[in-house]
Amino acid sequence: MSIITINRGSYSRGKEVAEKLALKLGYECISRDILLEASDEFNIPEIKLIRALHDPATVLERFRHGKDRYISYLYAALLQHVRKDNIVYHGLAGQFFLRDIPHVLKVRVIADMKDRVKEEMRRENISAEEALFILKKDDDERRKWALQVYGADTWDSRLYDIVLHIGRLTVDNAVDILFDTAQKPNFQTSTESRQLVDDLALSATVKAALSEIAPKIKTAADHGKIHISNLDNETGSKDEAQIKTIAMQVEGVEEVIFKVIAPKEKHNHVNPFHNI
Repeated sequence: MSIITINRGSYSRGKEVAEKLALKLGYECISRDILLEASDEFNIPEIKLIRALHDPATVLERFRHGKDRYISYLYAALLQHVRKDNIVYHGLAGQFFLRDIPHVLKVRVIADMKDRVKEEMRRENISAEEALFILKKDDDERRKWALQVYGADTWDSRLYDIVLHIGRLTVDNAVDILFDTAQKPNFQTSTESRQLVDDLALSATVKAALSEIAPKIKTAADHGKIHISNLDNETGSKDEAQIKTIAMQVEGVEEVIFKVIAPKEKHNHVNPFHNI
C-alpha cells in the first residue's frame, strides 16, 4: 500500500499517467475532488478558488487571512483521503502537502513544449502562438503560486523522488515505471507512517476548524493529543477556552494542550561577532 503524488504542467500527459496508474494499481485517483471539498468547507464559490490557484494575492487576500484558511481546508481535505491509503493524487501541491510522510512517492511528469503546444492547439482549436502564450502563462502562474505560498519552485527536481519526461518515454512506459517503483519497500505503509498520517490529518482538521477565529495558530497531534501554539495578540489566553471547545468537538481529539512560547529577550548591547 502506498501514496503517489504526481505534479504536472498543462498538457504534459500527467493526468493521463495518474489515471492509468491508479487503474493499474487499483488505487483511488483524486485531483479536483479536493478542490470541491475545500470549496464547500470554505463556503466561497469554486471558481474563486480556481482563480486563487493562479493569483492568490488578488483573490484570497480579499478575505481576512484568506490564503491561510484556504490552504488549511485544502490540506485537511487531502489528508482525510490519504488516511485511507492507496491514493494517486495529481492535484495542487501534493509534493508540499505530503512531503513529511515517508511512504509517499513524489513524481513530476514533464513534456517538451512543442508537444504541449500541439496538444493545446488540438484541444482548444487555437493557433500555435496562442497555445504557446497560454502554456507559458500557466507555467509562470503555477510557479509563482508555489513560491508565494511555500517558498519553493515546482520545477526543482529535488522536491521529487522521480521525474519522468514524456517524449521517447510513452505514457504507458511511465505507468509501468511508477507501478514497479510503488511496489518497493521504501514506499510501503508502515505502522509508524500510518500513525504519522493519522496525526497529521487530525492536526490539519483541528487547524481548519479553528481557521475562522485563529488562522495563524500552529497545531500538532500526537495520538489524540492536540498541541496548540503561536497564540498571538489577536488570539491570546482569553480565547483559549473557545479554542479548546472547538478543538474538542473534532472527532479523535482527546486532549488539548496549549504551548506557551516565551518572547525572546531583547538585548541592548552590541554583539561584536554578529557580522563575522
